[in-house]
Amino acid sequence: MAQGRVVVVTGAGRGLGRAHALAFAAEGAKVVVNDLGVGLDGLPGPDGPAAQVVAEIRARGGEAVAHGGDIATAQGAASLVECALGAFGRLDTLVNNAGFLRDRMLVNLTEADWDAVLRVHLKGHFLPLKHAAAHWRAEAKAGRPVAARVVNTSSGAGLAGSVGQGSYSAAKAGILGLTLVAAAELGRYGVQVNAIAPAARTRMTEEVFAQTMAAPGEGQFDAMAPENVSPLVVWLGSGASAGVTGRVFEAEGGRITVMEGWQRGPTAERGARWSPAEAGEAAAKLLAAARAPHPVYGAS
Repeated sequence: MAQGRVVVVTGAGRGLGRAHALAFAAEGAKVVVNDLGVGLDGLPGPDGPAAQVVAEIRARGGEAVAHGGDIATAQGAASLVECALGAFGRLDTLVNNAGFLRDRMLVNLTEADWDAVLRVHLKGHFLPLKHAAAHWRAEAKAGRPVAARVVNTSSGAGLAGSVGQGSYSAAKAGILGLTLVAAAELGRYGVQVNAIAPAARTRMTEEVFAQTMAAPGEGQFDAMAPENVSPLVVWLGSGASAGVTGRVFEAEGGRITVMEGWQRGPTAERGARWSPAEAGEAAAKLLAAARAPHPVYGAS
């Protein structure tokens, strides 16, 4: 399905990113495996997971190169695109996946932790997208056909919030907004932009949601295996998804859901300004007629 495409996957040394990289390679893509090799706290680790994934791909007969730059910096994001072009001569698909957690309840959340999480997740999506989009725009303006794909990674926390994850939820919600804007702006250049909200067992989730993420017994379907999410990502990142853009998908186990986002519900309108009391009365009636909101994850 992805034969001959050049695919960049950020945060691809472990978990979902690794699963995506291996899945693309299995479908014939040439893969740039980006990973800083950091721990859950964002600090450098002792090993080089990107190189290990590259070795796995090559051992299976695929083509891949490692990139260890920090994609939340302009230099690192630019070098990511340059790495794909230098190694394989083109860039077709960008999968933004890198991230980490610094969970705290809001009253205990420091400004430094807030900034760190938004930097990695939100800025770490924006900068690779910006530099890849600039390349694709130049290609389109030069008259060369572009069939590019971007797959961003949000979360259930970004869709509905998650107790103890204020910074993570805000970043993942921001990624949804970025996805919609990018899809609208880049379509003219042949670029499709979509997002997934996956649920899978990774270093970020296996401790926070230990019971939900526990591996099943032998012979049972492992619904939380990250490999379950990758087929949808490969399809979204391939030419087969032509015409699909500005969409958000939940992916978990054997389930795929198209999310429909914020839609207008019950409405009251008048030809004059409301008083506070009138606005409150109208809002109460509208809430009574509206659907109940999705519960926040972790709420009791």
